[in-house]
Amino acid sequence: MRADEDNLYREQLPSLGSLIRDGGRKLCRPATVTSKFPILNWLPRYRLEYIMQDFIAGFTVGLTTIPQAIAYGVVAGLEPQYGLYSAFMGCFTYIVFGSCKDVTIATTAIMALMVNQYATISPDYAVLVCFLAGCIVLLLGLLNMGVLVRFISIPVITGFTMAAATTIGSAQINNIVGLSSPSNDLLPAWKNFFTHLDSIRIWDALLGISSLVFLLLMTLVKDIKWGNRIFWKYLGLSRNALAVIFGTFLAYILSRDGNQPFRVTGNITAGVPPFRLPPFSTTVDGEYVSFGDMISTVGASLGSIPLISILEIVAISKAFSKGKIVDASQEMVALGMCNIMGSFVLSMPVTGSFTRTAVNNASGVKTPLGGAVTGTLVLMALAFLTQTFYFIPKCTLAAIIIAAMISLVELHKIKDMWQSKKKDLFPFTVTLITCMFWSLEYGILCGIAANMVYILYSSARPHVDIKLEKVNGHEVGLVDVKQKLDYASAEYLKEKVVRFLNQQNGETQLVVIRGEEINSIDYTVAMNIVSMKGDLEALNCAMICWNWNIASAGVVCRLKNDLRPIFKFDVTLEEVVASHFDSPSHTASTVTMEA
Repeated sequence: MRADEDNLYREQLPSLGSLIRDGGRKLCRPATVTSKFPILNWLPRYRLEYIMQDFIAGFTVGLTTIPQAIAYGVVAGLEPQYGLYSAFMGCFTYIVFGSCKDVTIATTAIMALMVNQYATISPDYAVLVCFLAGCIVLLLGLLNMGVLVRFISIPVITGFTMAAATTIGSAQINNIVGLSSPSNDLLPAWKNFFTHLDSIRIWDALLGISSLVFLLLMTLVKDIKWGNRIFWKYLGLSRNALAVIFGTFLAYILSRDGNQPFRVTGNITAGVPPFRLPPFSTTVDGEYVSFGDMISTVGASLGSIPLISILEIVAISKAFSKGKIVDASQEMVALGMCNIMGSFVLSMPVTGSFTRTAVNNASGVKTPLGGAVTGTLVLMALAFLTQTFYFIPKCTLAAIIIAAMISLVELHKIKDMWQSKKKDLFPFTVTLITCMFWSLEYGILCGIAANMVYILYSSARPHVDIKLEKVNGHEVGLVDVKQKLDYASAEYLKEKVVRFLNQQNGETQLVVIRGEEINSIDYTVAMNIVSMKGDLEALNCAMICWNWNIASAGVVCRLKNDLRPIFKFDVTLEEVVASHFDSPSHTASTVTMEA
């Protein structure tokens, strides 16, 4: 009997040999190879009729990507061509490693803003961070750490996105009216705007505001019911390209007499960037900067940029998965490879772009091969159109950025949080405020910390229901634990039970702790169970653990063998109470008390 109990309560540990053996078998399966290279899944099943749809989608995305890439290069504090350098390699790499047909990889406004603080020192910093961030993301993906993104809640993500969008949009408020601003931060940008109202350039303001209104109105044309709906759809999707074409044409025409009415982008270096190793050292103002010095300058961004890029691509992949399961770890592998390969062509950090992914999806893309068309279009622009880009008005680029940021300010989510659970507004507000007025890197960490407070609080104070029940004529304290117990909640359970018994003035002689929902406990909980039994005995009350999970009971029993009798399985509450009050030990203790 004792041997059977020992076997029952023995801790079940996984066999190291079997883990290695199973891992080796899994690694050698063809399915493992195809899961890491999704192109091997969809390319053999590719149909000829997909070519035209992928071409149209890729071309349409390219028309959106080129003006946005130039604009985000400016947001990053780099020369505009760096935005284009960041916009093509990810398109080609994702074809091989990506698992979602709709996702488009390129730099985004948030990534550009996060590299701005050190990219303005030297472009080499942005390229190095692209490489290192790619290595970190790739390593996390290979280690199947996609589960980490589950620890960042939607309120935190929403607060971060809205703060970033507000900051980026505010930074462009000066450019849209022809002003230059010494800072891209929220408050300095608005201060510069209001203190230089008399310096607003009228032609820039007219074109910029007109372009912004045009872009916002063009988001509505897809809903027009009359006429050819396909025409209206693609007209709306091409709004960024149309705004740039019109603004560039206007600037070119009006500058023929030598006077330029608009602040224009200026010279953009022509040609495809060289394929070379990312810089592991650089020179700033004639002074050599080592790899270690570059890392110390980048600082916390080496952690925040990979984190944010992972969040963006996983969220976008899930949004457009259409019922399919998204392998977050594989998306991390794809993103890591996109950044690593991009760093060889002077790219700054990239991730999934929601705007361009939405355009890709709306254009009816069938496979990731549409990215090849987008990447080729960007390369052609670098090779042949850089002289034309000279005349792109900065106010037009500012309008494109602001229009994109307006779509990221999802005010309806605040209303949803208010209606569903008002407590979620706390991590949202913490994230929003710290990101806007401190920094994006530390702001999201503050939001995660605020969210963890809720998790730790609920863990430390589990729902424990204690009530008196009359069973077989005896008053019994029935303790119902509604969630698992861990070290944070161990003392709370003990305090609540002891406090309950003290309120009964010694009239309760038995406490039954029901444990169907206690699926696991740790050493700290087990020690508190042992301690609680001693406290209850001091109050002349016995304790029985009824219908506990075997694994949970085993932790206590391995700690104290003499506590095995307090665990009762596969019996009713009436049988538990009856067996206790009819036992010789209880009768003897009762006689002793009466004497």
